[in-house]
Amino acid sequence: MSDFAQTVKQQVDIVKVIEGYIRLRKAGAANYTGLCPFHKEKSPSFSVHAVRQFYHCFGCGVSGDVFSFVGKIENVTFPEAVRIVAQKSGIPLPKREFSSPEQAAEARQRIKLLELHEAAAGWFEEQLHGPEGAMAREYLAGRGLDARGVREFRIGYAPDSFKALRDRLSGMADEAMLRASGLFSAKEQGDGTPGPIYDRFRKRIMFPIRNESGRVIAFTARTLETGDKAGAKYINSPETPLYTKGQVLFNLDKAKAAIRQAEFALLVEGQMDCISVFLRGIQNVIATSGTAFTEQQVAILKRHTSNVVVNFDPDAAGANAAEKSIALLTEEGFNLKLVTLDGGLDPDRYIRERGVEAYMNAIRGARRQADYLIERARQMFPGASAEQKVKAMNYLLPHIRRMPEKLARDQFAADAAQKLGIDSTVLREELRQAALKRRDRVEVRPTALTEVERVLLRALAITDPEFEESRRAAAEAISRQHPWFEGLTSFPALQALASRGAMDPMDAVKDETQRALLAEALLGETDPPSAETVLGSIVSLQQRQMEGQVRLLRVQIAEAEHRGDFGELALLTRRKLELDRALRSLSVA
Repeated sequence: MSDFAQTVKQQVDIVKVIEGYIRLRKAGAANYTGLCPFHKEKSPSFSVHAVRQFYHCFGCGVSGDVFSFVGKIENVTFPEAVRIVAQKSGIPLPKREFSSPEQAAEARQRIKLLELHEAAAGWFEEQLHGPEGAMAREYLAGRGLDARGVREFRIGYAPDSFKALRDRLSGMADEAMLRASGLFSAKEQGDGTPGPIYDRFRKRIMFPIRNESGRVIAFTARTLETGDKAGAKYINSPETPLYTKGQVLFNLDKAKAAIRQAEFALLVEGQMDCISVFLRGIQNVIATSGTAFTEQQVAILKRHTSNVVVNFDPDAAGANAAEKSIALLTEEGFNLKLVTLDGGLDPDRYIRERGVEAYMNAIRGARRQADYLIERARQMFPGASAEQKVKAMNYLLPHIRRMPEKLARDQFAADAAQKLGIDSTVLREELRQAALKRRDRVEVRPTALTEVERVLLRALAITDPEFEESRRAAAEAISRQHPWFEGLTSFPALQALASRGAMDPMDAVKDETQRALLAEALLGETDPPSAETVLGSIVSLQQRQMEGQVRLLRVQIAEAEHRGDFGELALLTRRKLELDRALRSLSVA
């Protein structure tokens, strides 16, 4: 341990540092206890010894000093933990040694830019409460933001002036530094050189963007005007030595402790969504600021959790952004769920109109990644035609291939096969071949029929009264519309034939693709199937579909066990036992 680290350790109080992260209660002369932040528990097993300056959890076994605690909970290195503890305790950091003049200049520039952004944030806050900020205050109140929320997120207002902020900051830095800050703009002159600087943000509500340490490094600005002269609804600071948009997650500085405690991050699209949700007590929320995730943001988030619930806006842009985010998060092994809010509402409006409890219920009901994507595929490519099903499979295949776990890939494929109505054996083999050959498209023969479909189509096409029992058995089964029929490629043809009456079978089926399936089933066959064969095929189909549901439940049970969600585990286990009993009864029959 360095001399400075030893000095810091001797001067700090580990109890005060840890109390900045979790709630502690005194238990004895020198001990404090609380809920362990490193594993989920209901009864406190985490202890801090004030005299010996160490912590230990009797539940998960972690222990160490103040630096190991901060390093573990902040996911930082030892030197960074020493720096954080020193800053929290008001201990001056030693003067840094730089390896070159360039490195020293970069450090001085960064310090000055942070000072400029802090001054700008404070000035914007002042303007919000001045005479020019009245319209902005009215807008924020209409969005459900009270004075506490405005202070919490340091929301401000940029007045309608080209030089007010420039005049305010000009005494703090030279023009080159002001240009580098991103707070100002300049028009190019006739000779190609930049002209005088002027305020970039004017007549806009200002939302500060902070880094993980809580320092202001950029701004998002929302216009209050409408019409052609208003410009873009939102504009952001340009990239600067402090700020790269794809490397910052909005609100992570405030949310990271809650993310660790809740063991998942709630990812929303917009900053107002994030603010609205956070201020109503759901504090493990972060935002991408209107863009899809980047690799850098994924790497940052992974330091804090591997579980994410995504709740992007329901419009096309939000759905596309969610899809891109799913791709990146999947490749990095995150456990994903997605929320789609009723009424097509975004999180901010939903929570204001329906309340926090309704929003919490929506989060609890978040769908698994596979369920969300399969449903999206069905919406994008509706209908039962073979062409639509192949398009849906080609949409899903890249997502399936990104999943790192083979069991999850297999289950996704089986679930997709069941819900899209494509034979799971065919789909699994095609997915296997696509993965081996690194293809992004499937090459399934769209008219391929299962043996069950052949039997049912032939039975329903019977015109000979001698085999009326076979036709009636198939028609009654289809008319009951059991869900296991709906997944068959030929389901539209089966429905049409079951209700054809005296009509010729080929005339009853109008769709050309479905008519081709019927022709395939009838060609080369001589004797119609017996009633026993029809009933046996129906039982076989039911059995196969139920086995697919059991496979899906096994994965969901494993996921619930991993999360420690014992309520859902009990429900899933009960459902699996019911299916197991039903399968046994089918086997006996």
